[in-house]
Amino acid sequence: MSVVQLINIGKVYRHYRSELQRIANWFGFHAKSVEETWVLRDISFTLEQGEAIALAGQNGAGKSSLLKIIAGTTVPSEGQVKICNRVSAILELGMGFHPDFTGRQNAYNTLSIMGFSNTEIHSIMPEIEAFAEIGEYFDQPIRVYSSGMQMRVAFAVATAFRPEVLIVDEALSVGDRYFQHKSFARIKTFQEKGTALLLVSHDRSAIQALCDRVILLDAGRIIKDGEPEAVMDYYNAMITKKENLSITQKQHKSGKIQTESGTKEAEILSSGLYSEDGKQTERVIVGQKLFLNIKAITRQALDVLVLGYMIKDRLGQIVFGTNTWHTGQQITQLKANEIIDFSIEFVANIGVGNYSITLALTDSHTHLSKNYQWIDLALVFEVENTHQIEFVGNNWIPPHINIQRDRSNAR
Repeated sequence: MSVVQLINIGKVYRHYRSELQRIANWFGFHAKSVEETWVLRDISFTLEQGEAIALAGQNGAGKSSLLKIIAGTTVPSEGQVKICNRVSAILELGMGFHPDFTGRQNAYNTLSIMGFSNTEIHSIMPEIEAFAEIGEYFDQPIRVYSSGMQMRVAFAVATAFRPEVLIVDEALSVGDRYFQHKSFARIKTFQEKGTALLLVSHDRSAIQALCDRVILLDAGRIIKDGEPEAVMDYYNAMITKKENLSITQKQHKSGKIQTESGTKEAEILSSGLYSEDGKQTERVIVGQKLFLNIKAITRQALDVLVLGYMIKDRLGQIVFGTNTWHTGQQITQLKANEIIDFSIEFVANIGVGNYSITLALTDSHTHLSKNYQWIDLALVFEVENTHQIEFVGNNWIPPHINIQRDRSNAR
């Protein structure tokens, strides 16, 4: 069942020559505006019950404006918004909170505005106070709160009663890791009960852990809508977009969408994962020594060349990554058509499952400066456990467990 439906949403801000022109426009006299700035255009999508969608995009892409329209705090200039049931939104820290009121007083006010009765609010207040975990500060003015404390109260209030739609705009990026994990756990519980989620975050891990889809916005328009890993890979390439940089996506043999980008000033000719006996492999044993061999070529003279690689799990979450900038092995003053062989030795201390390797050629510690080539899903492999003790998780951390029993008083 659809809980949110957007049909051709657009939002424009008009700047008039005078206040008289602005007022005339309110009454239907369409004076020519000095300037029109469209922050959203032709936005259409549907959010289903229990579905989680992330909005991604660079600053100014229109994410926050779109969330405000869905939450009802601003109106669209064109199009329709159809919303079923109750929406709870955390758009800005302390939004709607009075700085001179205490956390408790603000919680009462906010929930009253949301339509809850005094009896309902009174019964849920102990749970809000307990979830926020700010102690005596709950009865002190909001103006003395840190940003993390404001986020704790705002989230506790917004999720005091399970909403049909929960909207979160970057708020969870504020504060400590403990409360972020606690908040994500509550969101997941709500999702299991049917709550739909709209999330704006720059935290790729959070997006891929919580969301079913990602909608990528650019200059106020939707440019991608799909599976989180594929869309976030495209976004990763897009933020480096410079002259002569190309981005392509195609279906990989694994069934996933492979993203490749770069200026091709340097390219990877071949890559493979090898065991100690020199055989190429796609099946790996927990704890096995491996060699990642890569052959690259420069297509023109370069000042610096850096190789980077990442190992990702089946959900696209990064298990490990580094590059030759961080290891102090960047190559300098390269001529055109130079061949460079890289061999990376490592031990597969990772858990059972399917993994992929991303490869990158850049000029520094990040691809944001120069992205010569970036290949997601360059290699895929499967890890099996044949001789280690049974364990769960993405990492094999061999334990040494000491146990002592004192049976002197045993009967």
